[in-house]
Amino acid sequence: MTWEDTIKMIRKDPFYEDLVRNAYFEEDLSLNLQRYKQDLEYSEIKAWLNELGFNQGKILDIGSGNGISAVSFALDGFQVDAVEPDPSDTIGAGAIRWLKNHYGLGNLSVHESFAEDIGFPSGTFDLVFVRQALHHANELQKFVEESYRVLKQGGYMITVRDHVVFDKKDKEWFLESHPLHKFYGGENAYHPKEYEEAFQKAGFSMKKRYKYFDTPVNYFPAKKEQVDPQVKLGKLKDTFRTKYSIISRFPLAFEVYISYLKFRGVSFENNEMKIPGRMYSYILKKD
Repeated sequence: MTWEDTIKMIRKDPFYEDLVRNAYFEEDLSLNLQRYKQDLEYSEIKAWLNELGFNQGKILDIGSGNGISAVSFALDGFQVDAVEPDPSDTIGAGAIRWLKNHYGLGNLSVHESFAEDIGFPSGTFDLVFVRQALHHANELQKFVEESYRVLKQGGYMITVRDHVVFDKKDKEWFLESHPLHKFYGGENAYHPKEYEEAFQKAGFSMKKRYKYFDTPVNYFPAKKEQVDPQVKLGKLKDTFRTKYSIISRFPLAFEVYISYLKFRGVSFENNEMKIPGRMYSYILKKD
């Protein structure tokens, strides 16, 4: 089964309704785009660009999928080249071209190619952006080296939402847990050291490494209050005070209660190792 076949299939299955929505896989391409531009992930990425002082220039969007990030950047005024090897109208270059025509985007070009063979002249782009594609690399080092080559001096590479694993068993757990891998067999992940060694060998300096719980870009569609231990603890405290109003008058009552919960195995700390194939994001610079 191909990736396109898989997406078409899960669109018809109510079991995957949330996944289809949260992964922007709905049949209405413009709806996917509109939701992505309004959601927290893209807002956070735009905030990163603002922090870097990047508000104009040429962007290479590698592994563009159905075009949600490439078209979003183009609508925000950037000159964008989208690279996507899948030609399909559902989830590939055909979908990007449909969005390009739908929005009349003269500042967006679409190329059907793998990242390892993009073929643009050296020093062409101000930013290389990669969303959920680096972990699919056929040749990780070549993918990163090509990204470095086509960047201008002082340019940035931002790669977001890439799966990381820490050993063979961890990778097996991730692949077994992935809801779609069993259909098309195309998932993959690398150890953080593999990503970071590839960056270093290519010549990049790493400006930021965001682990899973560091940014909503990684843990989206979960909300901050769902993953922040302090928020969870605050809600528990409010519940405790409401439910046990008399006991809560004692200064140490809540602390005793928390100690009891910890003794029973309740954790109030985030542990990314409990997330199969947790995602990382990186901001890199070509100095």
